[in-house]
Amino acid sequence: MSWLWAIIVGLVLGLIAKAILPGKQQIPLWLTIVFGMLGSVLGNAVATWIGVNDTRGIDWTRHLLQLIGAVAVVGVGDMVWAALKGNRQRA
Repeated sequence: MSWLWAIIVGLVLGLIAKAILPGKQQIPLWLTIVFGMLGSVLGNAVATWIGVNDTRGIDWTRHLLQLIGAVAVVGVGDMVWAALKGNRQRA
């Protein structure tokens, strides 16, 4: 069940990150999910590092850090994907 939850969170965070980033991203949906999952892991690591990973109630700071991580990973991943595919043009 934890893998299913990670995929769902990766999809949601990846899609939100793509919506936040300006322009059209060239990455496919499966890569958006992977990058969203990596961003979530990165955000959790930062939340643990600063000590806000487990609070009472809703962990808004952790969720915000996960979203920031997803935006960063999707942005960098899209640039790498475009460079590998040779599609440097942005819409």
